[in-house]
Amino acid sequence: MTTSNNATGGVDPEVRAELARLRDSIDNIDAAVIHMLAERFKATQQVGHLKARHQLPPADPARESRQIERLRALAESAKLDPAFAEKFLNFIIAEVIRHHERIADDTVNGAAKTAN
Repeated sequence: MTTSNNATGGVDPEVRAELARLRDSIDNIDAAVIHMLAERFKATQQVGHLKARHQLPPADPARESRQIERLRALAESAKLDPAFAEKFLNFIIAEVIRHHERIADDTVNGAAKTAN
């Protein structure tokens, strides 16, 4: 298979086909990741409502630390950079905490409005 590519865009058809196949696979994986994240956030929304109803803090540093260690180990076994996995999880955790804070605020403000 050649990888010739010139200014006119003349790419070997075999290379173009392989590139399309790989990109289709990437697109499918991206779709699966988005759907999995959506399911994860549905579950964390339920956790946020439960925490708000019982006046629990939005963040749980001990659990977050355990999750980071767990995901780092999973990343290593999957041959994924553990530092990347940790950054990714930290981003998700920050977003979840933001949602939990909003849910708690809405719960408190909603309760205050109904008490008036």
